[in-house]
Amino acid sequence: MGDSDEVVNLRTLIAGFVLSLSQTGGGNEEEPTKDAQPPLGKDDLDKWISDAASRVESSMRGGNPIKLATHTIKAIHPDAKGANLFVTLPRCTPPYVSSAVLREDLSVDVVGNAAYKLKQYKFLLLRTDKGERVIDLVLRRDPKLAIALGGNTETGEKLLEVFENVALPRHESSPKVKQLYWLVGQDPIDDDEYHLLAPLYATSLAHRVFQAINHDRFSEEAKEARKAGREGRYAETGYRDYPGLAVQKFGGTKPQNISQLNSERGGNNYLLASLPPRWVSSDVRAPLNVTSSFQRFGQRPSVRQLVRELRRFLESDPSATYETRDKRDDLNAALMDELMLFSMELLSLPPGWSAEENCRLPDEEQLWLDPGRAEIDDAFRQRRQDTDWPLEIRRRFALWLNQALGRKLPLGDVEHEHWSQALRTDASFSREMDRDQRWMTSLARELDAWQGGLAYE
Repeated sequence: MGDSDEVVNLRTLIAGFVLSLSQTGGGNEEEPTKDAQPPLGKDDLDKWISDAASRVESSMRGGNPIKLATHTIKAIHPDAKGANLFVTLPRCTPPYVSSAVLREDLSVDVVGNAAYKLKQYKFLLLRTDKGERVIDLVLRRDPKLAIALGGNTETGEKLLEVFENVALPRHESSPKVKQLYWLVGQDPIDDDEYHLLAPLYATSLAHRVFQAINHDRFSEEAKEARKAGREGRYAETGYRDYPGLAVQKFGGTKPQNISQLNSERGGNNYLLASLPPRWVSSDVRAPLNVTSSFQRFGQRPSVRQLVRELRRFLESDPSATYETRDKRDDLNAALMDELMLFSMELLSLPPGWSAEENCRLPDEEQLWLDPGRAEIDDAFRQRRQDTDWPLEIRRRFALWLNQALGRKLPLGDVEHEHWSQALRTDASFSREMDRDQRWMTSLARELDAWQGGLAYE
């Protein structure tokens, strides 16, 4: 292929991008137009390139210039102003987990000066038929790209210089970022033997991890594989779980202030659990083949002892005094503590156990004791959101306690209401319900952000 052919191909590539932008009102945050777009003429393309250079050059002014980046500073501290790095590295040997292993899969981020509103810079991320990005050609001052951009070498060189600045870092850090003294010599007491490192956030790697984990958690094939596993059926693909996965939010309600990729993720960034495996006692078993988890709860030795003590106390017909009330409430509080212990043990089981065929628990007890199933079962998650299952749990606890105390005691609706209200106001139960509600809200936002990311793609 001759040089002239490569120039034509580069202009055709850029022209296609410009036409795609015209479908969204010229690159602004507007709704796509439905009118057919005429072919792009030479003068139109030249004008667009010149305008794009002016816009990019304007966005480079001030203390927060627009920059392409693979490693960003604002994810370390939102108020930090300093260097963001755009680096391309050869694949690591051996393949350590780092940005260098991405290569073709590397998503380039954009930071600074409302970058999420400026679309013109994105033509720099286009790939040629040789697999190179336009920005790669810019950085090596490719003469054919210079002609494609400017029509001649002199004008093209000036445009290359403008676009090159988008990827060149500012040579400064910020006192707000983390710093690390790294020993590079042999003498740890010699200050000159250290380099001062200021780690940046590997935004491109984090984005690829986010995409991979979301696919493993929420893709249709993953959902089908999990469903097949629960039902004992064969699945074409396996699935992956990420125990103890955490979500770190960057940017609060304005994730776009951190970076473009952070905005696409809704500010969500996954943190893999970096801790020893959690010990699960061998006697923690899912309450299967029973019609209520309170049957299993009532069989615990500590619970039986507390019930016997409360029964004996109430059967003694104590006088209606403050001491009587306090004694009764203390025993009931101990029972509620046992209930929280019981529920926490079951929460350590793998999510989804309540979907097994031999689980006969009522729906509200499944919603209570198997919250993790909400991550993998859309209908289950919706029921958790739409029903007042904590109220039903309080009622079931009160009914169980009335029955456990026996027929000799004249217990009825009044006592039932008292036990139910006592659980509602119990500090441990309230904290657990608050924690559950926050988790469900976070899960809903995470799923919304993921759906939004799919729509964006």
